[in-house]
Amino acid sequence: MRFGPVRTSEADGAILAHSVKLNEARLPKGHRLSPTDVTALIACGTLEVVVARLEPGDLMEDEAATRIAEAIAPDHLRFSQAATGRVNVYSRVAGLFVATRRTVDQLNRIDPAITLACLADHVPVQAGDMVATIKIIPLAVSAPFVEEAQNLLRDHTAFEVKPFSARRAALIATQLPTLKPQVMDKTKAILTARLRQSGSELLTERRVAHTEGAVAAAINELQADHDLLVVFGASAVADPDDVIPAAVRHAGGVVDHVGMPVDPGNLLVLGRVGATPVIGAPGCARSPRENGFDWILDRILAGEWPSFDDITGLGVGGLLGEIPTRPQPREKATALPSGQVEIVVLAAGRASRMGTDGGHKLLATFDGVPLVRRSVEAAITAAPGRVVVVTGHREADIRAALENLPAKLVSNPDYLSGMASSLTTGLSAVSDQASGILVMLADMPGVTGSDLRKLLDRFTAENGRAVIRATAEGQRGNPVILPQQTFSAVRQLVGDVGARHIIEKCGLPVIDVELGSAARLDLDTPEQIVAAGGILEE
Repeated sequence: MRFGPVRTSEADGAILAHSVKLNEARLPKGHRLSPTDVTALIACGTLEVVVARLEPGDLMEDEAATRIAEAIAPDHLRFSQAATGRVNVYSRVAGLFVATRRTVDQLNRIDPAITLACLADHVPVQAGDMVATIKIIPLAVSAPFVEEAQNLLRDHTAFEVKPFSARRAALIATQLPTLKPQVMDKTKAILTARLRQSGSELLTERRVAHTEGAVAAAINELQADHDLLVVFGASAVADPDDVIPAAVRHAGGVVDHVGMPVDPGNLLVLGRVGATPVIGAPGCARSPRENGFDWILDRILAGEWPSFDDITGLGVGGLLGEIPTRPQPREKATALPSGQVEIVVLAAGRASRMGTDGGHKLLATFDGVPLVRRSVEAAITAAPGRVVVVTGHREADIRAALENLPAKLVSNPDYLSGMASSLTTGLSAVSDQASGILVMLADMPGVTGSDLRKLLDRFTAENGRAVIRATAEGQRGNPVILPQQTFSAVRQLVGDVGARHIIEKCGLPVIDVELGSAARLDLDTPEQIVAAGGILEE
């Protein structure tokens, strides 16, 4: 390919290296100039353009990128159409992204014109996540280089997604007087949320004494009906012969590894009883933050069994500390997805600030109507047929208050773990074609159907590619609309957190829509309910 400036009069058939203004229009980069284009450019006073001229054997950027992408095994992957020399690769399934550095490096060393960038090795992904991008740097590349890249990718796996396999899991938790029951409750909720990402389910929990015999007995009892056992010790593992590894052996199993070079996560135990994996979880796995337990759990859920070399090779990058959300390469802007926004009303919380005798705030009446029903009616007014309500605390009473309303009610059994579980429960109930979700708190009496319609209209005006957030005199509030591009990050939320971090890190524009004081008026105490004109019920 020959590249450089030429007189416009000599540019017929050449390919524009940069976009050029033509009257009120613009000829884009990569456009092949026609005689008509040349005449029009000269008439506009453009006497010189920077172009590329193909030489024998050259391939245009889109054709080159397409050929390279077609050499990759398509299992569980989706490929975009080539545009500006780029093909993006997406996962079709929830699973573990696995990359072979040697193959990726070898491809990137064929010629600087050909590049392949992908996620880090052994990263969990959800369906729809972008995992790799193939980019041709110049406008054209020599065909022999493309053929070399194709042959490499046909003979060697550069990357793949290994689908997660849903497991029937059991939690064995040991007890000591120093460990509070609330900590064990939280541990169960967090493990449930971790397993949910793979479609796995925590079927059983056993709380036993912190002794070798008690843990071994629980392993033997649960093994037959479960295909994953997770053991949380009340005391950290201090030795390869400590309670948890000793219990695995006592139960007739094998301990493959004690300890790993990942911090937090050093004190993990990995073993098996027959074909059933047994993971002795480190104490840090009681937290929703990423730690070494996640790394081993993900591999097992994807069908891998970590070897000695796998585990001992985790030291580089194993100092985790706090891991910010990994940025995802952006997909080229497309039209608004065909689905519509669905509204998720969060009505599962315990309302702990109401006090023990304060009644349930969502059942407080305003003009004779329970607050939760008032909120759901507003949602139905704005989006009929597209409303999901997440219930949990006092579920029977909440559902009774919503009787005969055309809304989909879904139960969140993990509501005690915090808002994240309600968000993920609500998202799981919306249509796969939804272009976004409007997240609405059920305890905001000032938010009306017209307010919600204002947010929905602005989302449509932004072509569904922005976060829409309600504000009150410039201060951020609720509700908020999360576009489809954020769904993967929402599904990974755990604990008592909302979507604020996702909004700040997603890379999408955040559009504020002023709703006035209603956007910040939520009712958390009996005094606030009375002040807002409500009447508390038992």
